[in-house]
Amino acid sequence: MKKILLLSIVLLSFSCAENYDRYKDVTASEKAYGIIPKPNNLTKNSGVFALDENVVINSSASLENEANYLAGILGVVEGLSADDILNNSEGQHLIELKISDEVSEEEGYVLEVGYDKITIKGKTSTGIFYGIETLRQLITKQTVEGEEMFVVPATKIEDAPRFAYRGMMLDTGRYFYDVAFVKQFIDLIALHKMNIFHWHLTEDQGWRIEIKKYPKLTEVGAWRNGTEIGQTPGTESDNKKHGGFYTQEQIKEVIEYAKKKHITIIPEIDMPGHNGAAIASYPFLSCFPEEKTPMNENIISEATKKLMSSGTKKVVQESWGVKTDVLCAGKESTYAFYEDVLSEVIDLFTSEYIHIGGDECRKDNWKRCPNCQQKIAENDLEGENGLQSYFINHMEKFVNSKGKRIIGWDEILEGGLAPNATVMSWRGLTGGIEAAKQGHPVIISPREPCYFDYYQDKDFASEPLAIGGRGPNTVKDVYTFDPLPKELSSDEQKHIWGVQANLWTEYIGTPDYAEYMLLPRMTAISEVAWSSPNADKDYHEFLQRLDGFKDIYDEKGLNYAKHVFE
Repeated sequence: MKKILLLSIVLLSFSCAENYDRYKDVTASEKAYGIIPKPNNLTKNSGVFALDENVVINSSASLENEANYLAGILGVVEGLSADDILNNSEGQHLIELKISDEVSEEEGYVLEVGYDKITIKGKTSTGIFYGIETLRQLITKQTVEGEEMFVVPATKIEDAPRFAYRGMMLDTGRYFYDVAFVKQFIDLIALHKMNIFHWHLTEDQGWRIEIKKYPKLTEVGAWRNGTEIGQTPGTESDNKKHGGFYTQEQIKEVIEYAKKKHITIIPEIDMPGHNGAAIASYPFLSCFPEEKTPMNENIISEATKKLMSSGTKKVVQESWGVKTDVLCAGKESTYAFYEDVLSEVIDLFTSEYIHIGGDECRKDNWKRCPNCQQKIAENDLEGENGLQSYFINHMEKFVNSKGKRIIGWDEILEGGLAPNATVMSWRGLTGGIEAAKQGHPVIISPREPCYFDYYQDKDFASEPLAIGGRGPNTVKDVYTFDPLPKELSSDEQKHIWGVQANLWTEYIGTPDYAEYMLLPRMTAISEVAWSSPNADKDYHEFLQRLDGFKDIYDEKGLNYAKHVFE
């Protein structure tokens, strides 16, 4: 049976005098109950709720956003418009949304479906929203007494998430994705009951956010003249200009879009490494402004060769990998520049947190930079790692002064962790374990299995180009992952804030390609983040539910790894 999402669905109409007792003893398909992420408690009852022209949504004014969202889901059915559902004065078939103290968890919900009424209760509007997402999955096409219609199977579901932080990261620094795809990415986060969109906005290969005080960041830094072909180290340049950026108005638009779906956007402005695009825009940020940008000579685009031969020293990187030209941590002008940048970012984003990266900062230039060495000596720092810690601490104090907090990749542990920082553990679990033992909040995001830019099948030859040398990260690897390290005591595990999966985009340059790498691994991680831990977690049972869930992929026209279902 297909899940409801197609606009071309034809719905059988009923009269207002419909006797719903006829649906009281109808048996729903077993497949109809295959919810992802799996609810904590689900009771199957007899009967179905028929979606007909008499359906009406009843809610308080505080739930207008959620009522509109539900009406939009139901309104895709031909003959049952969203406006009719919300303003059906004669509607007798009630769907009720209600804030209730009966639900104890902030994001929890209770969904009760009877043959004559549906009720969604939540302590907050967020819980109501998640109940609606579950209801979406329950809508099923079924033949009742010879008539084909859309119904919701009778059930009672009591549900709440395992982790407070359930995130997905999209890297728009390597490849620019337009606002339409960013919104689609947000839609996928909402569909999976996840609540954080980590937006990676700056890289060596592109700066994607408008900063009004420093216009060259987008005039120069948002564009590169070519991209290496093949897996790093590439064979040649494609000589195609690539780039783009988000205006501050567009970012406000995306933030508001996400807010309506109960998703918080955490921006990442990476520092002190991964700053080639910023340095190309403002060369003084480098330890050595007069030195040419180190690049692979075999893959420099023709346009960049001309640019550099005419005297330009710093250019936006065109190849992947970890670069040596990083921010100069010895000059006060660097700190002032990034305080200005962060001030504009903080004014834009409503999130309590700002991600400042901190990862993969090579110290080659710092070792030979007089300014960096002077900073180390003046502050009695423990070498270059101490300088990294000094830089992160400085930026944390600034962010804290603006009423925000920082998140950083686990390298921010090097030289000593900033006092109020949250650690995102990506190089395995070691960094997360260390931070949790120190009492810091931790987001678990290890590259195995949470990096969705890795191959997802052992047969690499049949897969599109991806990160090689590690993985694969299969759907099974993702689904069976437990984010709570056994090395931590029960008290220490309380510092594990949640889990996140990441789509880095070195080789992923189109929405279609991105969808393929995301799905169905994103569906698997959603259950890891939401559902209660279960010692006998059954991957084959998950695949059975996934077989129904993929109907949503098909109805939305999404690209996904079909070999998982073969």
